[in-house]
Amino acid sequence: MLTHEDKELLAKKGILEEKIAEQLACFEKGFPFLKLSAAASVENGGIMKADEKECEQYLAAWDAYKAGDKKIVKFVPASGAASRMFKNMFEFLGAEYDKPTTDFEKKFFDHIHDFAFYNDLNAACLDNTGKNINALLSEHNYKAVVSNLLESAGLNYGALPKGLLKFHRYADGVRTPLEEHLVEGALYAAGKTGEVNVHFTVSTEHRALFEKLVAAKAAEYEAKYGTTYHISFSEQKPSTDTVAADMENKPFRDKDGKLLFRPGGHGALIENLNDLDADIVFIKNIDNVVPDRLKADTVTYKKLLAGVLVTLQKQAFEYLELLDGGHYSHEQLETIIRFVQQQLRCRRTDLKELEDADLVIYLRKKLNRPMRVCGMVKNVGEPGGGPFLAYNPDGTISLQILESSQIDMNDPEKKAMFEKGTHFNPVDLVCAVRDYKGNKFNLLKHVDKATGFISYKSKNGKDLKALELPGLWNGSMSDWNTVFVEVPLSTFNPVKTVNDLLREQHQLFPDSGNIKMSAWHLCEMGGHLFYIYEESYCTFPSC
Repeated sequence: MLTHEDKELLAKKGILEEKIAEQLACFEKGFPFLKLSAAASVENGGIMKADEKECEQYLAAWDAYKAGDKKIVKFVPASGAASRMFKNMFEFLGAEYDKPTTDFEKKFFDHIHDFAFYNDLNAACLDNTGKNINALLSEHNYKAVVSNLLESAGLNYGALPKGLLKFHRYADGVRTPLEEHLVEGALYAAGKTGEVNVHFTVSTEHRALFEKLVAAKAAEYEAKYGTTYHISFSEQKPSTDTVAADMENKPFRDKDGKLLFRPGGHGALIENLNDLDADIVFIKNIDNVVPDRLKADTVTYKKLLAGVLVTLQKQAFEYLELLDGGHYSHEQLETIIRFVQQQLRCRRTDLKELEDADLVIYLRKKLNRPMRVCGMVKNVGEPGGGPFLAYNPDGTISLQILESSQIDMNDPEKKAMFEKGTHFNPVDLVCAVRDYKGNKFNLLKHVDKATGFISYKSKNGKDLKALELPGLWNGSMSDWNTVFVEVPLSTFNPVKTVNDLLREQHQLFPDSGNIKMSAWHLCEMGGHLFYIYEESYCTFPSC
C-alpha cells in the first residue's frame, strides 16, 4: 500500500508505518461513545464548591508550596491562527455589497474606535491609501479598512495567531494576549526567587514573531512585577500529524499522488506537555485573558485550584509512602479507599470483594498517576466540553471532560445528561506531573487512544476523513486523577470573534464600574486616539 515516496515522507515526519495502519483502522471501525454515569454537578459531589474558610486554606497551601523549590510552569497553547476570529469580516470582504449589512458588520464599524488595534490600523490605512479610517468611512470605503486589517499589505491580522494581536488598551499603551499571560504568570506562578516560567506552543511560521515580541516586552514586565521570566516555545511535532482517508477508508492522496497529513488537533500537545521539566503546570488558552482591572478573580481562583491540587497531592503521596512501606492496617486501607472515592471521585463497585493484597494494587495504581484540578464555570450556553462522571476501560467511574462528539446524542438519556449539564469546561487546569519520588510521569502512557474522533473535510473538491487525536484535556488526560472545582464566570472571557473585544470585559473604560465615563474624553490627533481625563473620579491605580 505504501510507496517508496510514502515511506520517505513518513521517515521525515518521524511516523512509524504501524501508526498509519492503526489510524486507517480507526477510520474503518470508528470510535465508541463513552458510557456516562451522570453529568458532574455541585449537587452530586462531582464539582467542588469551596466555602470562604476552605478558600483561605487552599490559598495558603499554594503560597506555602510556591515558597519551596518546586518548578512551576504556565503552559499556553498559542499555535492557532486568528482566521476564524475574523470569519465575519472575511465574508464581508468577499460579499457583493459594500456597506455594512449584518448586525455583526454594523457593530464592528460603529465601534471601530474602541479596538486596541485602532491606531495601528489607522496608520496602515494612511500608508496604503493616503487616508485615515475616518476619511475612508466617510467615503463609505469600508472594505479598504477591512482589507488593511486582514491582508498582508496591512496588519495581516487574518493570518497571524491570536497571541500576537492587540487585545487591550491601557493608559500607557496596548497589550497582546501573550503579554497578558506574562502578567498572569507573575501574579500567581512566580517561585520563591521571583522566577516565572511560561511556555507557549506556537506554529513554525510564527515562532520568530513570538520571539521578537518577547525580546521587546519581557524586560518591561520584569521591571514592573519584580520577576525574571524564562519564556520557552515549542511546536506541534510532525510525528503527531494524522493521515487523511478517502470515503472508502483508504489513504487520501493529493493531485500529485502524495499522502495527505493533517494536524492531530490539540491532543497532539500532550507530547509538548510531556517534554516539559516541571512539577506543577498551569494550562489556559491564549485568548482567555482580561485587562488588569479584572485580573483579581483570575489570580485568586488560579491560586485556589493550585492549592486544592497540592493539598490532594500531598495526601496522595503520604498514602503511597504508606502502601509502599508495607506496614498498614485494614483500617488504613479503608481510609485510603474513602480518599480515592470521595476526594478523587474515582469509584469501583466491587471493592468489597477484593482481598487486601489486590486492594493495595488497585489503590496504588489509582494514586500513582498524574493529577489535575480543573476549574468549571456555570453553563451559560457557551460551546465546549463539559464535566461528567464516566466509565473507564477498567470499569471504574471517574471525572472526565467530554465533548459532544464523545456522547451518543441518539440516546435520549445521554443527550439529556449533556443538555442539562450545570457547568462547562473553560480550559482552566492545574496539573501535577511527578510521582511521590520526584520522577516525571510519562504522560503518553495515560492517554485513552479510543477517545479520538473523525471529522469530515474536503481537499481540492474531494471529500476526506480527518482523524483528531484524543483532546489534550479530554482523552489525553483520561487516566489522570481529576477533580473539578467551581470557578466564577468572570474568569472566562475568551475572544472567539473580533467583536468579542468590544465586550466590557475587554475594554479599558467600561460603561460601568469604578470609572465615571463623563470624566474621560476620547480625542483624535494625528490619526491616533487618546483618552483625556479631566476630573478625579478614577479609583484605579493604573489610571
